[in-house]
Amino acid sequence: MKNPQGSRIATITGAIISLGLSSVTLADSQTELEEVLVLSKKQPYRGDTPIQDLPQQVQVIDGDLIASVGAETLQGALDFAGGLARQNSFGGLWDSFAIRGFAGDENLPSGYLINGFSGGRGFSGNRDSANIDSIEILKGPGSALYGRGEPGGVVNIITKKPQFESEGYVRASIGRYNNYRTEVDYTSGLSESVAFRINGAYEDKDSFRDTVTSKKLSLTPSVTFVVSDSTSITYELEYLDQETPFDRGIVSIDGNPKVLPVETFLGEPGDGPIQIDAVGHQLTFQHSLNDSWDVLGGIGVRSSSFEGASSEPELSGGRQLLDDDGETLVRQVRVRDYDADDTSARIEFTGKIESGALVHHMLIGADTYQYELDSKQDRWRVAWGAGDTTYAINVFDVVYGQVAPGAFSITNTLEEQSAWGMYIQDQIDLSEQWRMVLGLRYDDFTQDITNRNAGTKSSQDQTQTSPRFGLVYEPNANLSFYLSYANGFRPNSGADFSGSAFEPEESKSYEIGVKYVSDSGDLATTVALFSMEKSNILSADPVNGGFSAALGEAESEGLELDVTGRLSDSVRMLLTYAYVDAQTSNDVTNFDWGVAVPAGSPLINIPKHSANLLIAKEFNVNGADSEVGFTINYVDDRLGETIDPTYRLPEYTLFNLFGSYTVSDRFKVSVNLDNITDEKYYVSSYHKWWTTPGAPMTYSVGVEYKF
Repeated sequence: MKNPQGSRIATITGAIISLGLSSVTLADSQTELEEVLVLSKKQPYRGDTPIQDLPQQVQVIDGDLIASVGAETLQGALDFAGGLARQNSFGGLWDSFAIRGFAGDENLPSGYLINGFSGGRGFSGNRDSANIDSIEILKGPGSALYGRGEPGGVVNIITKKPQFESEGYVRASIGRYNNYRTEVDYTSGLSESVAFRINGAYEDKDSFRDTVTSKKLSLTPSVTFVVSDSTSITYELEYLDQETPFDRGIVSIDGNPKVLPVETFLGEPGDGPIQIDAVGHQLTFQHSLNDSWDVLGGIGVRSSSFEGASSEPELSGGRQLLDDDGETLVRQVRVRDYDADDTSARIEFTGKIESGALVHHMLIGADTYQYELDSKQDRWRVAWGAGDTTYAINVFDVVYGQVAPGAFSITNTLEEQSAWGMYIQDQIDLSEQWRMVLGLRYDDFTQDITNRNAGTKSSQDQTQTSPRFGLVYEPNANLSFYLSYANGFRPNSGADFSGSAFEPEESKSYEIGVKYVSDSGDLATTVALFSMEKSNILSADPVNGGFSAALGEAESEGLELDVTGRLSDSVRMLLTYAYVDAQTSNDVTNFDWGVAVPAGSPLINIPKHSANLLIAKEFNVNGADSEVGFTINYVDDRLGETIDPTYRLPEYTLFNLFGSYTVSDRFKVSVNLDNITDEKYYVSSYHKWWTTPGAPMTYSVGVEYKF
């Protein structure tokens, strides 16, 4: 390369390699524009192995797709991931999903990673999409690396990183139900070795739900320091301020959720919003030791809080009157004060060793975390069997304004977790066609739960060794076959209603599949068959709402199809289909519930069939870049309550349209129409009296200015 400023370009090239940008153009007053070839940043737990070579199914949802379909939250983006199903959203205040049928604890947010660090523990609200560069859903047996996760897979969010080339945008949108949103993103270099980025969004919106309004501010500034042409350090800050009322959704009448209008809010507006605050810090580094070996790692610190009151339908049959007359809903009062602190750290070495005809792609690492969950909850409820209507409403003629009775403490606990783990993986190139993966992880986990109300403390210590094996066969450059196996381990947070700590989950996962990539590399297809089993799983306690109960053992098996890429230069597409058969594998009799859950019972909120299709056409109108497209989302019927096999949420199909028109080099207008058929549907349920409805037809119009 022609290079009159060699040292400067070498430094910036090193920065770009660390930042993972795709390309950059450098300008100088005395030189012509020069293009620098850029390498991607290594991802944690990945080593130097490309996604295509991994013995597992991986789906990537990129930022362009998220922007096109108008997904403003992580949960909305994950609706386009095959094999993921929405779960209990805790009154609409956190992200919760199951991967291949397994969801973890229904009374806690779903676990996910942010740049390889835990982001799901605690109470960080509904994660905004403004700072998401892409989402990797690494499905199947990966616990030998990540540890402490669900056997169905792991979601890893890759955030937008600082760049040295100045660019940014301001996007404002307005939508149905007074939905106002402003999003800002700007990045630039401060010097030859320092770049920054400021990113965030503010929302102020009503809802299709009566009286429900919310506000949310999320900010994510970051800065990267290029220490040398082989070393970079990045710091990222996350700040969230969210105010949203607690909303358990609607109730079903005689097992039918469609009787009540989806707009009907059954809480009390006077309770006010739940206040969620979260602050996260990440400090990461990457250093190239030589041409073959790198070291990367960092530390993540996150604190969050969840505070507020709510009025919710009573779930206990002996206290509820709705089944008696079909209209009188008895409510209970809850006041929550939750605080969580989560600190995690990781370091890993990745490199290549050549031994004769074999090439070893090594990954060696260690991680640790400290987690504290401080939970306080007060509750008021009517006496069992009293027929009390003190805090009841008529579901067909709701009158707000009742004064909530005084609540008393039912939960006052402090949970402390500490864990550390070590892992090693060797992906061996046996020949040009064959590769083998061998992995092993060791975990050491300690948990202490202090029940302040009872004056008791329970503790447990667990260790677990999780092996992993995979085999990949590539007969040619386009086609590969793989199989894999892994053991898994996931600590269960919290305790049951009596205060007893839960044993950790243990799992086994099997997967076989085939991957195909077109000659151009524009279209990729994966078909996978999977089978998983795990023990010590938790489910919602339908009598003591907000608590979990041990359900025992479960299994899940099925098939997934992912097709992503381009059908032509101007048409891009996404197609996913999943068949998931998830069920209990042992008989459980729960004396608190007063029912038996037999083996073979389906798991809650898991559809057997689900599918997504996206088609987008790019074209030019009078010299302006434009795009139109549609999506179709199908979700099969599914169980809506753990102890009542007759209560099922109906299947639904959503049709959505989107489009954009580039008015000039700097201005773009976009339109999104969701649920254009105005279908009445339900996204998830905790109980027949806590069922979450989906939104009717909605629309939004946005204007974006680039600078």
